[in-house]
Amino acid sequence: MAENPRTAHVEENGASPYAVTIRVSGHEIRGDEPVEGGGANTGPAPYDTLLAALGECTAMTVRWYAMQKKWPLEKVEVNLTHRKDTVAGRDGKVDIFTKHIILQGNALTAEQRAKLVDVAGKCPVQRTLENAPIIQTD
Repeated sequence: MAENPRTAHVEENGASPYAVTIRVSGHEIRGDEPVEGGGANTGPAPYDTLLAALGECTAMTVRWYAMQKKWPLEKVEVNLTHRKDTVAGRDGKVDIFTKHIILQGNALTAEQRAKLVDVAGKCPVQRTLENAPIIQTD
């Protein structure tokens, strides 16, 4: 059964050759390329936004799980990097995302921390990226 689709609208705004205004779920976000990429750096670049989405989803998933279990997680932070590099067994350069999870909460056990890090790898955005989504263009 299909879920209700999410929609976004993106249009050029003239602030630079690549600057756009993104409207999604009642929010407005600016996007652009950095100066060295020909933009004016008026907003995050596309891969910046993708990296932020992965981090946002990761933090929310960890928080949700801790709340469900009533675990004493005080704060979750996610530091991320994205790069393109070669990997043995893969052709050409591939996208490599690295997530570092910081869990604050002195009362968390080692087992709870390990489970929360495991759960961090199962956020919906990560699963989408890992599952070769279908993108239709018309």
